[in-house]
Amino acid sequence: MAEIVIMGAGLGGVIAAYEMKDHMRPGDRLSIVSRERVYHFVPSNPWIAVKWRTREAIEVDLAPIFARRDIAFKASPVVRLEPEHNRMQLEDGSSLSYDYLIITTGPDLAFDEIEGLGPNGFTNSICHVDHAEKAAEEFDEFCRNPGPIVVGAAQGASCFGPAYEYSFILDTALRRLKIRDQVPMTFVTPEPYIGHLGLDGVGDTKGILESAMRDRHIKWLTNSRIKRVERNEMTVEEIAEDGTVKATRQVPFRFSMILPAFRGVPALNGIEGLVNPRGMVIVDKHQQNPKYKNIFSAGVCVAIPPVGPTPVPCGVPKTGFMIESMVSAAVMNIGQILRDRAPTHQGTWNAVCLADFGDSGIAFVAQPQIPPRNVNWASSGKWVHAAKIGFEKYFLRKMRRGESEPFYETAALGMLGISKLKKVSTD
Repeated sequence: MAEIVIMGAGLGGVIAAYEMKDHMRPGDRLSIVSRERVYHFVPSNPWIAVKWRTREAIEVDLAPIFARRDIAFKASPVVRLEPEHNRMQLEDGSSLSYDYLIITTGPDLAFDEIEGLGPNGFTNSICHVDHAEKAAEEFDEFCRNPGPIVVGAAQGASCFGPAYEYSFILDTALRRLKIRDQVPMTFVTPEPYIGHLGLDGVGDTKGILESAMRDRHIKWLTNSRIKRVERNEMTVEEIAEDGTVKATRQVPFRFSMILPAFRGVPALNGIEGLVNPRGMVIVDKHQQNPKYKNIFSAGVCVAIPPVGPTPVPCGVPKTGFMIESMVSAAVMNIGQILRDRAPTHQGTWNAVCLADFGDSGIAFVAQPQIPPRNVNWASSGKWVHAAKIGFEKYFLRKMRRGESEPFYETAALGMLGISKLKKVSTD
């Protein structure tokens, strides 16, 4: 009998729990530990932040679902992982031991790396539903006294899609309120060009997103590094190709949302051989840690090198299908090890993305996500907005039922008409 523990119950952790049940032996036991009892569908946060959705609409209470699947669940943050002892210490004072561990914690949000950044500073965030609700309240107040808006991502960020989404959603919301003409908008990003996305672009994301921004009168600053944020003003440095400061700008705002850089969660910090200097989990092609062979990891917490050098650091995003790909490889490999076989499964790391613009959107497919690619496609239109709404409903319905069907894969096949999109390959 083996004790299998999943650390983190976000997208990767919940899918890992559902899929792991299909690859365990009779008698093996599965537990999942999370800092929160309730799952929130993160892709809906930009809608939460303009009150197009309520918190309750995107929530899933995990405890009863896990109970139906015979998965032990504990809602208590992990304060320290002790991989030498196959054990973790929890905030409630208890500990949990494991034979095999899957780390799916997601990231720690590094707001503190820039003075004045974040919900406790002078900018908003849509990384968590709590942040999105706060942003919604501030946006309501802003609309009574409109002015400049700044949206974007901080240096070192590895998640750019939601920043673009929120820019266009704000534009749509302001147009519906008939106050768009009172709101100058600026997009600030470390990307070397609009539509880079940490992926060196996908298809013509550069052309599509630049055109969309021009159509919506959104100005942009690329190769940008945020030096500090003060009330109603952001100091932004534009960086030249050689790394020197080309210009320093004082960008005014009355409302702002900036995505931060990510780092590993504190419970993993400094564990040599498990995490890199940013605290992200090191894995091989089988999602297995090279030092601690009984530890696997998937999702945003995994260390991935950038696609190439840029004047300002840009990380690589981990999109939903890519996370599913990692999870499937990890659980299938643990299933093989449980049966005394060597792991052979690898995630394909293909990407499918639907980015909503409020009344239209952009979709892209990258096979694999990191170039060079076999498929490199992007398109835009009102159909993307409708597809994202449909996917949200589909995903939450499947999640609430506790079904292990691959969410992103099925949605991609159905909504985008993709005939072949491999999730896992073997050596």
